[in-house]
Amino acid sequence: MDRVIYGIVLVVVTVIRALPLKICFALGWVIGAMSWAILPGYRRLARENLERALGRELSSAALRRLTFRHFTALGANTCCAFKMAALNEAQVLDCVSFENKAGLPGALAKGRGVVFIISHIGNWELLAQLTSAAPGYKLSTIYQAIRNKGIDNLINRDRRVKGIITLDRKRSVNKAVSLIREGGLVGVLIDQHAGDAGVWTPFFDSLASTSPLAASLATRTGAVVLPCAIYTDGFAQWRFVVGDEIGYDASDTNALVATLNRTLEAQIRRSPADWFWVHNRWKVPHPDFLLARTKRGLYLPAGYDPMNLRPFRILIRSSNWLGDAVMSSLAVRAIKEGRPDARVSVLTRSKLADFWRSVPEADEVIAVDENAGVLKVAWRIRGHFDVAVLFPNSARSALEVWLAGIRRRVGYLGHDRQWMLNQIIPEPKPELRPRHHAARYLRMAEKMGAPSIPLSFPTAPRPSGPIRIGVCPGAEYGGAKRWYPLRFRNAMQRVSERIDCTWVLVGVGRDEQIGRDLLAGFEGKVENLIGRTTLAGLIEELGTMHTLVTNDTGTMHLAASLGVPVVALFGSTEPLLTRPLGPDHVIIRHQVECSPCFQRECPLDFRCMEAITVEEVAEAVLDLVERREAPTTEAAP
Repeated sequence: MDRVIYGIVLVVVTVIRALPLKICFALGWVIGAMSWAILPGYRRLARENLERALGRELSSAALRRLTFRHFTALGANTCCAFKMAALNEAQVLDCVSFENKAGLPGALAKGRGVVFIISHIGNWELLAQLTSAAPGYKLSTIYQAIRNKGIDNLINRDRRVKGIITLDRKRSVNKAVSLIREGGLVGVLIDQHAGDAGVWTPFFDSLASTSPLAASLATRTGAVVLPCAIYTDGFAQWRFVVGDEIGYDASDTNALVATLNRTLEAQIRRSPADWFWVHNRWKVPHPDFLLARTKRGLYLPAGYDPMNLRPFRILIRSSNWLGDAVMSSLAVRAIKEGRPDARVSVLTRSKLADFWRSVPEADEVIAVDENAGVLKVAWRIRGHFDVAVLFPNSARSALEVWLAGIRRRVGYLGHDRQWMLNQIIPEPKPELRPRHHAARYLRMAEKMGAPSIPLSFPTAPRPSGPIRIGVCPGAEYGGAKRWYPLRFRNAMQRVSERIDCTWVLVGVGRDEQIGRDLLAGFEGKVENLIGRTTLAGLIEELGTMHTLVTNDTGTMHLAASLGVPVVALFGSTEPLLTRPLGPDHVIIRHQVECSPCFQRECPLDFRCMEAITVEEVAEAVLDLVERREAPTTEAAP
């Protein structure tokens, strides 16, 4: 197949070289216009790149016109690039004008060698034909080899005929250094996506992986750094522009990389239609699109305001249970810290929206009704995001983002959804000791390139005012998680006999009967808020509490995330998987032969919860209150 493609290219090149230059330009213009019409994928890519780079400066209509002009300019310049090798020096000079032509020989005359900064602007292949601009010097260029060896040899043969030394960037870097130290010139392309080998630095205010090769060559050799560009300057006419020498600090390669990006931006703005917009310059890396652990790191120039960065838009699909949502919030924190341009939006059911609004790392909360259909959700999020991260394992969550056209869709394999994901997080290997459920979410973040963060929520400062102790006697999952209301009451009574406190009962509406049973005959100060608070109200109330005694519930996780110490009662579930995260919690669990069973209702005699005594719960509550009430002591100077 490579030979067939090479044969076709050779025939096309032969035909083009038989045509007059102006006919080549016109033919290329027509081919470019046709490509704009019949290649919607590339048309969309060029338009998106133009929007990313110039959308803050140009209107939508101007960007559409510029996209078409780019295709026609690219077609014309590509056809003429093949023609150029067939022209003699006089014919080449007849179609080229110069701007600062003396800049190149002047730089070479300094004897330090020149790193010539080139890019895919206009008829860039014309550079190889302009050896007359620097007579008597060794001229070379570093190139990225094309996979098709025939086409690769064809292109490089045309360059070598003009005396250009071609250097493979994978094998000839040391030779490039030698050429520079001998006073020669090495041309280096700087405008291609550099993948994992690049420095992530702003390019048109979007982070882009940028090759450090040109900057590294300069800082290693002390060479002159000189930018150039070849612009389309009329019908089959071009302008060769040599820029001013770029100063740099030899000890700071990354600063020079960023400076070269700014130089390239200025060149592109001079003639935007001439740059190669159909190249995916801002490609989303795979798998580490979060940049905390990149090979060469991330660099923001001195004085650059990170707020100027174009947001990298991340959609996170929340779990539908409060406890799972809270446990996943640590992963959201890690994702937010993964890159400075991250803008995190959380897609959630309306019932959990207030929780996500309380999470500082969530820049936006998109709440959808419980009964919202897949198409309605997909339409709501369509066209707004670079990446979708799915915390649920459901096929529906994957279908929503697939229908929305979000290009990177990340999640565990889940249920029959592999065809809707294009970045699948591998399941962890089985371990003898179960890992906490929150670690599963954090693992997702780490596999996307986020930094490692502690599997813990910090303890909040002691709330001011009288002692308030929360009680959550319900559990939405089922009765197997619920300790007896009578025992809650007796534990509360014992605590009230020893300290002056107010008890605050919390829970959902279906727990109201449990609350009434618990309070029957209770002697002490109490506020019964069961069924009387929104989620936002519950968050506010929890913030006033010294501690919370609770079953294994979403409220337990919510309190832990707010830094409230918790006395957590476990029966049918496993603390290793769902314990409250933080340093100051007390877990009471008596493992019996049938636990953990994970049943919603106990099929036997409720022995796991039966084993939890009033005394140990009361003592745990008193201990936590005492620790929070104890005055903090400062270290001696």
